[in-house]
Amino acid sequence: MDTQTYGNRSLADIAAKLPGATGVFRAHKLDFCCGGGISLKEAAARRGLAVAELEGELKALDSGAPADTPAETAELIEHILVRYHAVHRAELPELIRLARRVEAVHRDHPAVPAGLADLLADTLQELETHMQKEEMMLFPMMKQGGHPMIGHPIAVMQDEHVEHGERLRLIEALTDGGVPPEGACTTWRALYAGTRKLVDDVMEHIHLENNLLFPRWL
Repeated sequence: MDTQTYGNRSLADIAAKLPGATGVFRAHKLDFCCGGGISLKEAAARRGLAVAELEGELKALDSGAPADTPAETAELIEHILVRYHAVHRAELPELIRLARRVEAVHRDHPAVPAGLADLLADTLQELETHMQKEEMMLFPMMKQGGHPMIGHPIAVMQDEHVEHGERLRLIEALTDGGVPPEGACTTWRALYAGTRKLVDDVMEHIHLENNLLFPRWL
């Protein structure tokens, strides 16, 4: 990648081609998955960030480093299934349990994340429906080499990714970006550590599909 043109490249393009870039974007709260179509320069301006500093962080990454995800379609799909689908299913029920406990025990605390458990439950339900569509229809279609009508289910998945992104922003708002209040109990701290990981995981999950997997058929 030509490091002199980072500012004019889209977040999605940089994330897809430069290993480690997604970590930089997450650190600065730049939406590279659902909102990845805008340029780094525009994204920086929207958040009041210095594009030169962002470019410096990106240039510091080893652009020659090997990608940390499989290149072949079938292997990439399997990676998504194991690293993200299975992990979301394993971790979200525990986060819901923790959230319900925190909301009940600390109901009178001014920083209690009221409504978080229900939001996480809704997130699990929507993710489960989304993942089942991929597992039962879209991914098998891709493994078989595609289909003339594959653009439609991909478009549906992309629209749902936008909805997932909106839920992630609500989770971040309710949890103060995953930063527990001073003096928070162990359960509260564990909950927020888990929600931070959830947000990062879902963003990376969406990135792999929107920017690496889906474009192979578009």
